[in-house]
Amino acid sequence: METILSIAGKPGLFRLVSQGKMNLIVETLDEAKKRMPAFGTERITSLGDIAMFTDSEDIPLWKVLKNVGEKEQSKACSLGYKKASSKELHTYFAEVLPDYDRDRVHDGDIRKLLQWYDILVKNGYTDFKELFDREEEENEENPDAE
Repeated sequence: METILSIAGKPGLFRLVSQGKMNLIVETLDEAKKRMPAFGTERITSLGDIAMFTDSEDIPLWKVLKNVGEKEQSKACSLGYKKASSKELHTYFAEVLPDYDRDRVHDGDIRKLLQWYDILVKNGYTDFKELFDREEEENEENPDAE
């Protein structure tokens, strides 16, 4: 059972390892697997709590990641998102999520999503629904997790 986290101001994604009294112990989701404390003063967000704006309703992040995975055939992102122009980012994202809210989804949001997608795929996470379902089950079993 894994909970994947984003910590504001820190690059990459983190896996929740353990909980302390005043902090969480997280591990980087990369080759280094570096463990560190994450404190309550930091803005820590579970990927399961994130959604993307669309013209009708907000779409859970796992569905957007699943769409990217289908487009990329569960391989790394084909778009060089770090250097892509705003037009290239929005054209790519329109293929993944056609009805996304063009006023509220910014270039940085698309870059961050594609970066997270690459990190997850590189670390063997390709079934995004299962990953997020496990996260929800874990949170239901332990509501004080965050």
